[in-house]
Amino acid sequence: MDNKRKETIKSGFIEALPLAIAIGATGLSYGVLAVQAHLSLITIVAMSILVFSGSVQMVTIAMIMANAGLASILITTVLLNMRNLLYGAALAEGLAPANSWRWILSIGVSDEPFVLGSARFKKYGPDPLYFGVVVATFYVAWVLGSFIGALLGNQVDPQRWGLDLAFPVTFVALLIPSLKGKPVIATALIAVLIATGLEYFLPGNEFTIIVTGILAPLVGVYLTGRLSK
Repeated sequence: MDNKRKETIKSGFIEALPLAIAIGATGLSYGVLAVQAHLSLITIVAMSILVFSGSVQMVTIAMIMANAGLASILITTVLLNMRNLLYGAALAEGLAPANSWRWILSIGVSDEPFVLGSARFKKYGPDPLYFGVVVATFYVAWVLGSFIGALLGNQVDPQRWGLDLAFPVTFVALLIPSLKGKPVIATALIAVLIATGLEYFLPGNEFTIIVTGILAPLVGVYLTGRLSK
């Protein structure tokens, strides 16, 4: 293995590690909550291995505990993951050198790898190896955290220890340096206003994330078009 590849692997792991710790903590919360929803250890870990989506798995557990039907759960989870289509399109050029291996890397297309991958591609150009290392680091953290959470079961209260906030706080800290330019800042502000408004008038609404994710980016697209004229 040449020095360049070694450096890429090292950079990917080091840059992913802080967020991976938060992802592991969130996975622990998921595992604990899944046990409280009466899921078995095998089911809990299998979901993390096969689904690998914190938001989808958390919503699924919440809906199971609320006695939601299978159709409702499937529709909600599909809608939650629709944003990954946009992530995939944005990352396509940066992952192009992977050729036929891109289908494996596509498993890791989600919020956190998108942020790190986009920043890397913008600075250094296409780099599938870096993206793969980031995804692998997050994957191991999520599955391991889920497993530990499932083993702990009812012995830990995620909210009491603040584990439910570990990922959101870390993710926000990661996003702040990327808030540059009027379209991006406007998108973030509109997202905050929409999400806050929906939670104020319709607290606990499971479609807050979906509505915010659809409407807020439209503001950024509109401003980008206006500024490019």
